[in-house]
Amino acid sequence: MRIPRRAESTDRSTLAMTFVSAGSFSAMLHSTDHQILYGRRGTGKTHALQYLSDLIEHTGDVPVYVDLRTIGSAEGIYTDSNLSPAVRGTHLLVDTLEAIQDELLSVAFGCEIGDQDALLLALEALAEAASAVKVVGEVEQETTVNGLVESSAGLELTVSPTVKVSASRRKSASAQSRSRRSGIERHHVVFGPLSRALRAIANALRPARLWLLLDEWSSVPLDLQPLLADLLRRSVLPTPGITVKIAAIERRSRFSQPSLHGDYIGIEIGADAASAVSLDDHMIFDNARSSAQEFFGQLFYNHASARLSTMIYQPPPDPESFIEATFQRNTFPELVRAAEGVPRDAINIAALAAQHARDELIDLSDVRRAARDWYLRDKQSVINTNEPARQMLRLLIDEVVGRRRSRTFLLDQLDARQETIDDLYDARLLHVLRRGIADPKSPGTLYDGFAIDYGCYVNLNFKPRDRGGWLNSPKGVPPDEFSRVKEAIDMAKLE
Repeated sequence: MRIPRRAESTDRSTLAMTFVSAGSFSAMLHSTDHQILYGRRGTGKTHALQYLSDLIEHTGDVPVYVDLRTIGSAEGIYTDSNLSPAVRGTHLLVDTLEAIQDELLSVAFGCEIGDQDALLLALEALAEAASAVKVVGEVEQETTVNGLVESSAGLELTVSPTVKVSASRRKSASAQSRSRRSGIERHHVVFGPLSRALRAIANALRPARLWLLLDEWSSVPLDLQPLLADLLRRSVLPTPGITVKIAAIERRSRFSQPSLHGDYIGIEIGADAASAVSLDDHMIFDNARSSAQEFFGQLFYNHASARLSTMIYQPPPDPESFIEATFQRNTFPELVRAAEGVPRDAINIAALAAQHARDELIDLSDVRRAARDWYLRDKQSVINTNEPARQMLRLLIDEVVGRRRSRTFLLDQLDARQETIDDLYDARLLHVLRRGIADPKSPGTLYDGFAIDYGCYVNLNFKPRDRGGWLNSPKGVPPDEFSRVKEAIDMAKLE
C-alpha cells in the first residue's frame, strides 16, 4: 500500500533502482537516435525517462529533463482569439528553451564538465536568441527638412593675355527625422542565431552528449503540437551532439500536419525522429503469461524491497519468495491478468487487494474485488461525462460479452481510429492485444485485436449460459484468442 503511484513523486535514484525493463526496451531507449516514446497513462513513460536520465548521468553525458505540463503560460496555451496558433506555438518554444537553459545553468555551475566558460557564453547566446522580440503594430514616421541653398557662378574674360575665371557656390541644409512605433511586443525567434547557440552548447559539453528528455508531450494543446514539433525540428534536432526523447500518448499526439505547398509542418516519424518506441506494445505479453508474471513479479519485488529496507523487516531474497509470502496460490497470475499490462493499474489493484486482505495473504476474491473497485473508481469514472464513449462501451459489452460470450474482438484499423474507440483505449477500458492481423480473403484490410478490460467482467453480475462458465471459473476471464475475421465487428452495424 506504500508503493508510490506516480513516478514524479519519487526521487530519481529510487526510480532507477525500481525500474524493470520489458524485453529489449531499455537498450532501444538508450540509443542516441531521436525517438518518440509512446504509452498510455500508467505504462511507465515518466519512470522510463527518469531511469534513462540516471543512466545517462552515470555514463558521463548530460541529461535535461523537462516536464511540458509546467511549461507555458495561459496566454500561450489556452485558446485566445487575438493570438494565432503560430504566436502561441512560438511562446511554447521560448518557454521550453528557457527551461532548458535553466537546467544547463545548473549543470554549468554545479558540475565540472566540458568547457564551462564556453558553455556560459553559449547559454547567454541562447537566452538572447530565445528572448528576442519585435513590435507588431502601427508605425508613425515624420521627416522635417530645413535649409538654404545658394549658388553663384561668374566668368570674367579680358582681351589681355590674362584670362580670369571665377566661380562660387554655397549650400547649407538640415534634416530631422522621427519615427514612433506603437503596438505589441512579440517573441521573434530567428533559427540562425538559435541554431548557432545550440551548436555552441553542444561543442562546449564535448565529449559529453546532451540528452533532451521532453515528458508529457500530450499535455500541449493538440493544435499547437505540430507547430512546436516543427520549431524543434528546425532548431534542436539538426544540432550534432544533442539527442531528443519525447514521451507522448499515441492517440493524443499530433507531431505533423500537411502544409498548403505539399510539404509538412512538424516532425516526420521515421525521418526526423528515427523511430517510435511503444510501451503499450512492449507490455503486450500475448500468450507468454510466464513473461508477464516474471515482469510484474520483479516490479513488485523491486518496489517492496525499497520500502522494506527502510523498515525493521528483512526483504525477501528474490521475487519468487516475495510472491509466495504475499499471495495465495494461483492468485498472483490473476493480478497480472487484471493489470492488463499497465504497471500503475497493477500497483493500485494490489494496494486495494491488500486492504481487503488485511493481515492475511491476498487471495483470488481480494484481487477480483479490488479490480472491480478500481474499475468503478478510476476507469469508468473517466468516461462518465463522455456519453458517446459510454454508449460505445455498452454496445461492445452487449455484443462481445452478451452475444459472443467472449472478451476479445477485432476492429478494422480504420474503425479503430474512431474518437470513441480512442477514448475507451486511453481510459484503459479497451486494450490492444495484437496489431495488424491480416485476413487472407481480403489482404488489403488489417485488423487490430482488442480486449475489454478485466474489471468490466468482474463488475458484471452475469452468468453466461455456455459450458465454459468463464466468469465463475478459476481463470476468471475467457482466453485471449482471435479467429481472424470471425470476430471482426462492423462498427456501422453495431452503432
